Amino acid sequence: MSQLQAFSKGLFSSINFLYICPPSRENCINEEGFRLFLKTYLEGEDLPADLCQRLFRSFQNSESTQEQTNKEVFLKDVSCYFSLLEDGQPRDKLEFAFRLYDRDGNGVLDSSEVDRIIAQMMHAAEYLDWDVSELKPVLKDMMTAIDADSSGTVSLEEWVEGGMNNVPLLVLLGLKKDGQHLWRMKRFNKRVNCNKCRSPLGLRKQGLCCTCCKYTVHGRCANCDPAPCTRTYVKSKKEAGVAAHDWVSGNCDSKKCDRCQKKIKSFQGKHCVWCHTMRHDECAELEPTECTCGLLKDHILPPWAIYPVVKVQNYWKTYLRKIYNAKSYLCFYILPVPNTHPLLVFVNPKSGGKQGERVLNKFQYLLNPRQVYNLSNGGPGPGLSFFKDLQEYRILVCGGDGTVGWILDAIDKAKLLVRPPVAVLPLGTGNDLARCLRWGGGYDGEDLSRILKEIEGSSLVPMDRWSVQVIADENQEKGDPVPYEIINNYFSIGVDASIAHRFHTMREKHPQKFNSRMKNKLWYFEFATSETISASCKKLNESLTIECCGTPLDLSSVSLEGIAVLNIPSMHGGSNLWGETKKGDAKGLTSQEEPEVIIDPDILKVTSQDLSDRRLEVVGLKGATEMGQIYTGLKSAERLTRPVRIPVDYGEPWMQPPCTIHITHKNQACMLMAPQSKSSGFFNYK
Repeated sequence: MSQLQAFSKGLFSSINFLYICPPSRENCINEEGFRLFLKTYLEGEDLPADLCQRLFRSFQNSESTQEQTNKEVFLKDVSCYFSLLEDGQPRDKLEFAFRLYDRDGNGVLDSSEVDRIIAQMMHAAEYLDWDVSELKPVLKDMMTAIDADSSGTVSLEEWVEGGMNNVPLLVLLGLKKDGQHLWRMKRFNKRVNCNKCRSPLGLRKQGLCCTCCKYTVHGRCANCDPAPCTRTYVKSKKEAGVAAHDWVSGNCDSKKCDRCQKKIKSFQGKHCVWCHTMRHDECAELEPTECTCGLLKDHILPPWAIYPVVKVQNYWKTYLRKIYNAKSYLCFYILPVPNTHPLLVFVNPKSGGKQGERVLNKFQYLLNPRQVYNLSNGGPGPGLSFFKDLQEYRILVCGGDGTVGWILDAIDKAKLLVRPPVAVLPLGTGNDLARCLRWGGGYDGEDLSRILKEIEGSSLVPMDRWSVQVIADENQEKGDPVPYEIINNYFSIGVDASIAHRFHTMREKHPQKFNSRMKNKLWYFEFATSETISASCKKLNESLTIECCGTPLDLSSVSLEGIAVLNIPSMHGGSNLWGETKKGDAKGLTSQEEPEVIIDPDILKVTSQDLSDRRLEVVGLKGATEMGQIYTGLKSAERLTRPVRIPVDYGEPWMQPPCTIHITHKNQACMLMAPQSKSSGFFNYK
């Protein structure tokens, strides 16, 4: 830990290692200094700038103080957390943390120094997705308890002795070793018992609950040698393929034993983490049976299917170095389980308010935690690399349309031997792609096990994807950078793009006002109303030309305020701009007989959309009022053409000066469509 100790004392500044902030804020470090520290500590010269920036921001508190600006972080916080990467025992690290926060060096932590530790632990709890609504008083009580002699200050001896017996403190300071329970603070709405001391935690009381195995304890019991967390892999190749139960004791009240079919009382039972079978203690000790992984066996990647290829010394430091140097960092091999399709889950915790965090925790319990990836921590790369050698697996994207596009783009770049099919759990606002694939307009807390069974019964559907090339006219001022170069859903110019751009700009400026689907839709309604009055895109058809496969499109006969190029039959949260085609009318030409560009109004009336026909649909919008009528299903937009090639709806609109836009077919993504719903209706929405 000598390198970090030198760093914490500011010695690196004397060798031009860091840019330390001015003397008035000598306990802080700026972003450039942080970047140079990473380059030296990780021994890498090509660290991505966005990665350094993201790590730097992770050390910033949500509320800045007088001694810390938005462009600085506390030196002590960086040193404490990077100490996790060094070898050493928790006792040594606690002593190191004590000296970091003992600002005046008097050998005790006073109230202001303790408050600084609490503030950093709150920040760590938010990062770990803990429920922090009432955590601060709990942490204050925790720190008060460490002050054994009630002197109002904490000595080094009190800090080490109290810290070694306080698991929440070790977790929040980043001092708990990997491989232990994934603890999170939880408030219980029904009676539960502590798995260690077996006494009740009490209604509406907080305790520690493991996200992966649901092992539940009092905070004071967490360090009293609790049973280990469920394994996520086996230790050697010899153990691979041996399907054994992983039992967790307790909290099986009133459930039936799988063996004797009698009810299980209090702490007389166990449940298997993988198949969720419940048995009496004595029944579980009888002749062992093979674990089948239960109803979700098709999706679960069990621990006996994963084993380490090589033992890596100093794992965390090696892991970080290899990630930052963009080299292979896999340490595990996956042994395929016959007749299964393991599910690789990507969760965007920022989507759908707090829904993303809850979904992440639930999937870490229902599946192997090694199958579930938080996109805020490294993006989709680690998950795709881990699964890349499997031939049969599926992907579930939990997020909005933008998140789905991100994953599809990552699959393209990963150059996988097998392109896995992708299902969607809609957590965003519009969720147009999820609607078209029958996954619904938004997740509202339904049973995730039921959704997993629907994925098991889903069908494969190819979906066209289109490349966009924007060529700016000469002598024109630059507009916003084009956010993405691929169309998955639709591309639009004019009135609806104007509304979307205003919405996007406001959300970027005031994210706290856009924390629910209902609020988002109300904002959209407000911007649409003001656009109706201002008509900022009036007579748009006089300012642009459209050419499809060399055929110019005549726009002189209609007055338009918007043009939309559609790939899927849903836009703006369920609006069907193309409109439905009656079954009796859908005769027309076969796909082989259709011309390259369809502009005949009679043929356009009887054609319907298809996700995989390698065609786009072009429609005209007459104004914001018409958009409202389309949204309510009263009418459809003006059908203009169906060519073979011509905000890219990846989630971000942009301002674009005069230019030429080329749209061409890129490839087809393999998507999963949910089973047909029993209820009928537009897109069979759930």
